[in-house]
Amino acid sequence: MGKRKRKGESGMVTTYISRNKALKKLQLSLPDFRRLCILKGIYPHEPKNVKKVNKGSTAHKTYYYAKDIQFLAHEPLLEKFRDFKVFMRKVKKAYFKDEHHTVEKLYERKPLYTLDHIVRERYPTFIDALRDMDDALTMLFLFSTLPQHKRLQASIVSNCKRLTVEFMRYIIEARALRKVFLSIKGIYFQAEVDGQTLTWITPYQFSQQMPTDVDFRVMLTFIEFHASILGFVNFKLYNSLNLKYPPVIDGLPQQPAVNAYPTQFLDTEDSLVSDELEDHTEMLASLSHSLGRIPTEQDDAQDMDEDIPVDLDPEEDATYKKAAEEEEKKTKLKQLFEGCRFFLSREVPREVLTFIIRCFGGMVSWEGGVVGSTYPESDVGITHQVVDRPAQLHRFLSRSYIQPQWVFDCVNLRRLLPVDDYSPGTHLPPHLSPFTEEGPGDYIPPERAQAIAQDAEEIPGEIIESEEEDLLEDSAPAVKAPRLDPVQSFPVGTVLAGELPREAVTVETLASHEEKEEKKLAIMAMSKKRKRLYNMIMRSRSKKTKQVEELKTRRKEHDELHRTDRKTVRFS
Repeated sequence: MGKRKRKGESGMVTTYISRNKALKKLQLSLPDFRRLCILKGIYPHEPKNVKKVNKGSTAHKTYYYAKDIQFLAHEPLLEKFRDFKVFMRKVKKAYFKDEHHTVEKLYERKPLYTLDHIVRERYPTFIDALRDMDDALTMLFLFSTLPQHKRLQASIVSNCKRLTVEFMRYIIEARALRKVFLSIKGIYFQAEVDGQTLTWITPYQFSQQMPTDVDFRVMLTFIEFHASILGFVNFKLYNSLNLKYPPVIDGLPQQPAVNAYPTQFLDTEDSLVSDELEDHTEMLASLSHSLGRIPTEQDDAQDMDEDIPVDLDPEEDATYKKAAEEEEKKTKLKQLFEGCRFFLSREVPREVLTFIIRCFGGMVSWEGGVVGSTYPESDVGITHQVVDRPAQLHRFLSRSYIQPQWVFDCVNLRRLLPVDDYSPGTHLPPHLSPFTEEGPGDYIPPERAQAIAQDAEEIPGEIIESEEEDLLEDSAPAVKAPRLDPVQSFPVGTVLAGELPREAVTVETLASHEEKEEKKLAIMAMSKKRKRLYNMIMRSRSKKTKQVEELKTRRKEHDELHRTDRKTVRFS
């Protein structure tokens, strides 16, 4: 006779473990447990049946998988956390005894740890790390703009700024930027790195107010892990382009290895190194100069791109041509601003515009005396000057004056737009999101429809409604409506019922009437389940049609109001 199973020793009860039991098992405090779970990527789970897990009780508890907690029990960081707890106990004891020399000695032996093994464990390959970079980039760009606070050290902010500048530098050198959009939340960027699409948000350069309802201990744990990931990713990306890492400005001597760290980590006595490091950091953050590369030997053998396959199947040939067309479009986009020399006025956002223009081959400068300026405003080679003022006291006739939105719209539409629509003081055209893809029956703004027509692409609003056709084809009855000869008239019953007049009998009306009859018969032959689905599709389509008509009416009213305002300003 087998061993008798007792209640609570098998099944779902052993699958989950409460947070309090996990804390007792790991011998950790709640903040350290949260920190460890964030670093290891372990999150709570809700059981399907709480009563079975909690032995009949319905009290609210936080549950984790038992195997995850067992996995945490073998983490090397546990010993570091315990060593740090002992270290803090010794520091407090020496501090309250006014033994400051002992405190200094203890801080020299402060227990340190790295997250290298966790990064390697969570991301076995480089592509895995790239796929999970969206949140990391958004968090690091956010913290790079925050002010120093009692809950946020200046060294953390400067480290986030350093990592984000290095990443932006790589995007410039690789010309990997694809889309950009100005929104209320911030500026959306999208880049293509090693075949992976990265999307992140950068806040506007305004003074940020530190919120009071945010747990910064949790946020800083995420920042610690994201900074470790981005550091590894930057190193790998720089090596892929033969760029020196830590980055250096092309033409300047190699900086010491400490340029990879914030100035807060340096000794105050070494002021000369600190000043040189600060100047080099500001020069890197200006984004206006190229980076130094590692010299490599060029192989005499040319690449194999010239070996184009001769015998291809029709499908392979079409795929090859499509890939070649896409690559040609990307090449043209990367060279969008080549040959253009921009000058940024002091009132425009310098960092964002410099980043975008440099990503597409343009040259940028600003007023002299500011770090990173490459040529003065009086340079005759300047083709575009970006301003954000309605009037200019002095204008050069050899250049075009544009508002900042021109740069963003040119990138999204992948061509240089007319500068007259973006001249200072004029009403700017709508700034459309490049991340929006209109589906069947959606509202398409006139500007987007015009851009699609110029690119000779199909307008999404004209796509065939495939869902309805699939339902009708599957439910088509075996007996269809009677075929009508175009020469003959309609059936007697149809004409007597007054559905169609006798004089309206043509080939087109016969065909349309026959199609309608087949559609009605198909709907009648549907099962109840399919008919409910069909009615739901039709209701959704009707609702979308009403929304589209409402948007068209609002756009028409807006255009009429804008046209009236322009006439008033013109005649006044």
